[in-house]
Amino acid sequence: MSAGKHRTIPIRPVAAVAGEGGAQVVSLYEKQQKIYPRSVSGWFAAWRWALVWITQLVFYGLPWLQWNDRQAVLFELASRRFYIFDLVLYPQDFIYLTALLVISALGLFFFTAVAGRLWCGYACPQTVYTEIFLWVERHIEGDRLARMRLDQGGWTIEKLWRKGAKQAVWIAIGLWTGFTFVGYFTPVRTLAQEALTLGFGPWEWFWVLFYGFATYGNAGYMREQVCKYMCPYARFQSAMIDRDTMVISYDTARGEARGSRSRKADPRQLGLGDCIDCTMCVQVCPTGIDIRNGLQYDCIGCAACIDACDDVMDKMGYARGLIRYSTENGIAGGWSRAQMLRRVLRPRVLIYGAILLAVSVGFVASLALRQPFKVDVVRDRGALARLVEDGRVENVYRLQIMNGTEAPQRYRIAAEGLPGLAVASQPTVEVGPAEARWVAVRVQLPPEAALDLQGRSSPIRFHIERLGDAQHAARTVQEKSTFLVPR
Repeated sequence: MSAGKHRTIPIRPVAAVAGEGGAQVVSLYEKQQKIYPRSVSGWFAAWRWALVWITQLVFYGLPWLQWNDRQAVLFELASRRFYIFDLVLYPQDFIYLTALLVISALGLFFFTAVAGRLWCGYACPQTVYTEIFLWVERHIEGDRLARMRLDQGGWTIEKLWRKGAKQAVWIAIGLWTGFTFVGYFTPVRTLAQEALTLGFGPWEWFWVLFYGFATYGNAGYMREQVCKYMCPYARFQSAMIDRDTMVISYDTARGEARGSRSRKADPRQLGLGDCIDCTMCVQVCPTGIDIRNGLQYDCIGCAACIDACDDVMDKMGYARGLIRYSTENGIAGGWSRAQMLRRVLRPRVLIYGAILLAVSVGFVASLALRQPFKVDVVRDRGALARLVEDGRVENVYRLQIMNGTEAPQRYRIAAEGLPGLAVASQPTVEVGPAEARWVAVRVQLPPEAALDLQGRSSPIRFHIERLGDAQHAARTVQEKSTFLVPR
């Protein structure tokens, strides 16, 4: 048994098989016990459900939102176009996804250092969908004791229809979630028409079923096991918190010694603390831990135990906060909330916050200053350099012009870097809305300038200017290349 506040997990043999010579083979793995969380109401439960509604309205509703006569958020992998409201992104803009992931990671570090696993407890998809699936389970099978009796009893007509109804609703939620996920990559209205005739393509079938099954399995059955064993965040969160991090804590000095008593009894005369050992904090916990044993990696910070304990304290006529958000230093020193909040701005948090702010500002500024078109220059390998009329030397290039707006644009192409260098092909080109067009460009050098450059490759620059109109200002992009003069 381990000492201190950390939870001790006993290893119980679940099977003993006699072997040769009378020896026994003992399994050290305990069968996973199903957790039946009790429903809870309170301030933190209300916040948790508010975030469930917000996140799911965004996830399920966003694909149906129209913008500029198209889906507002659509990732068209076939055409390699990513539409996010007014933004049209290309694979070359992958750096923005990288920056977004960095911001997300830094945000996770920052909020974990301040207040622990806020993401896990309120907005993580695993928590959100587990909450939804539990809500369905409670409304069909009943609350905690009713579900336990139903599972322990034999199969009856009532058990059959309740289990069947629950599974049907779970499967429907899973399939709708998979359908919505695919709707971010295939236009959701087209996908809905295909769904009416079951005319999905093979990849659409795969991802609808795969994502739907993952939602059904993770939220319906695996639940706390995903948080405890599969999610790496539970393992490395200890590196981001310290004794001044606000975490869900049990006030041992106030609560011990535990014991039941009547409401009218004076706990001090009985030598008891405020904890009546009702185990409500354990019964509402989605991971089945006892917060009174101290901070544990299994705790996802959902604060259900705070709501349950506050409700019990109200009924007993005791002050709230036996279980509350606090810090290890605050609990040990008996600090007030103001004293603990003053420790929020400590070096670890300031460093995380400064880096997060800098990266976020850079990300927003980069998006705001982003050029509305991109250009790639590729030398034509079939005609690197050749002599044309009047002894001019000509190089041929292929320019890919990517229009990042949803209106047709006209561009002027020019070249510089060598004396007399000029574009001999059509200098202006039109590119359609959100189109990437390849253009062949012939660049020529006068013979007098080419004499001194024979056998050499010289750097040049292409200037591609978007011609302005009433809606769009003129913009210019420069791209480097080389000009080859044969011997």
